[in-house]
Amino acid sequence: MIHAVAPGSAPQDSDVLVRVDDVRKYFPIRTGLLRREVGRVHAVDGVSLEIRKGETLGIVGETGCGKSTLARCIARLYDLTAGTVVFDGRDISRLSRRRMRPLRKGIQMIFQDPIGSLNPRRRVGSIIGDPFAIHGISRGEDRKHQVQELMRVVGLNPEHYNRFPAEFSGGQRQRIGVARALALRPKLIIADEPVSALDVSIQAQILNLLTDLQDEFGLTYIFIAHDLSVVRHVSDRIAVMYLGKIVEVASVSELYARPRHPYTNALLSAVPVPDPDQADQRERIILVGDVPSPINPPSGCRFHPRCPKAQNLCTEVDPPLEVKKDDRAEHVAACHFPVEVGEKLSRARAGIAQPERQAAVEVSHEAVEGAIGPKEKT
Repeated sequence: MIHAVAPGSAPQDSDVLVRVDDVRKYFPIRTGLLRREVGRVHAVDGVSLEIRKGETLGIVGETGCGKSTLARCIARLYDLTAGTVVFDGRDISRLSRRRMRPLRKGIQMIFQDPIGSLNPRRRVGSIIGDPFAIHGISRGEDRKHQVQELMRVVGLNPEHYNRFPAEFSGGQRQRIGVARALALRPKLIIADEPVSALDVSIQAQILNLLTDLQDEFGLTYIFIAHDLSVVRHVSDRIAVMYLGKIVEVASVSELYARPRHPYTNALLSAVPVPDPDQADQRERIILVGDVPSPINPPSGCRFHPRCPKAQNLCTEVDPPLEVKKDDRAEHVAACHFPVEVGEKLSRARAGIAQPERQAAVEVSHEAVEGAIGPKEKT
């Protein structure tokens, strides 16, 4: 089984809040009147992670790589196809909705869209008070005082208790979502791209708020984003995902100073640099080809059709997530030929011919056409 924490360096069980072991989530593709299953989307395919109490784990990757699906599996909003999720020492992988309900107090989510995640027909006080009502914790004036205190904590005016979501700005609406997630004093908050829909200046305010709340309440975060500069600001460790798999995990300082996986290097090369001189001197890595289909992922390393360092071994053997030579124990990467310090990927030459690489992608995409039909292909 693949682990994102190297043997001998794993935190003690008392320090681990969430343990994810070989989690898989496949979505069936059905067609015809009988709704016959003709394929599966491998959204999350064998992910193992450990998240320590009080830390922030950032999860990054391209759109469609499985970040949000993994988060919803951890929160048990999705049933698992395989694997286990242990939260605070208890296996929650197969719990029914009734048995899972008391544990949901400890796991809350902040959603990406601050407008779509709030019911426009309900007043803010009622929205933030929903967790209290659902779990039967308080009612009446007591609940109102608790909600107003939450509004004060997240930087909202408690006097706006009776306003509707449309009467708030985008940043204020996201603060409403934060207050709702904070209501039951959870141990884990999953923030699914919580600032991607906000202006840059407002993003900083929300990030600072999340940091302050973590210090005040001892929260543990899973922070999902595609902006590596944002993740760097808030995370203790970062996990990089590609096509349903974790390809690299490291501390923030280690990942930015010594990225080992070619995909991580490509992501970092795309982060904007405010200094024009530094931007001109920086190596820009352009990935070739399209992302393979998750319905029929490539054999071996899933990144090999686009990797500038791919060799024949990469097409045959899926690389394990492990510590590479000279790396720290908590820095693991899934790559047969990791990037060395000072190596220029733009000068790397793959050992696989371009027609073979393209054929791997075409075979992957042909599975989509075969499963859903050419007229429905997107």
